[in-house]
Amino acid sequence: MPNPKWRHSKQRKRKRRTHDSLTLPTVGTDKTTGESHMMHRAHWSEGALFYRGRKVIEAAAAKDIEDTEG
Repeated sequence: MPNPKWRHSKQRKRKRRTHDSLTLPTVGTDKTTGESHMMHRAHWSEGALFYRGRKVIEAAAAKDIEDTEG
């Protein structure tokens, strides 16, 4: 295996690693239910699927959709 010919400085190593850090996902609070969830994603609460504070799908409707597809 090849080895580096010259030593890389601490500065060069650290500049490269500045982009390696992870960012935490943005978490928001739903207007209707007050529940925490990831932003820009629908979430289940109280037997319904909510997106941007609006009820998108009821639990019974979701079960009917699964039965017809599968």
